[in-house]
Amino acid sequence: MSSLVLLLIGLGILFLVFNTKDEIHRITAMISGTILLIWSLALAPLSFQLLIEIVSVLAAFSVCMRCLGCGFNRD
Repeated sequence: MSSLVLLLIGLGILFLVFNTKDEIHRITAMISGTILLIWSLALAPLSFQLLIEIVSVLAAFSVCMRCLGCGFNRD
């Protein structure tokens, strides 16, 4: 349960990063939000960790395939 609370707080802080105009507050919020997200994922159950890992690998794979042009010539 604590991992869910930390996850929600981390996501809330990262949402506030995009609404902040001051650079110092933005950097501080980004660092603290990232730390809370990492901490919440470390405390999460294994099944949730595996789900997040699979989703992130699939997202990275789709971005890489788009960058490579899926084997087609870009010219």
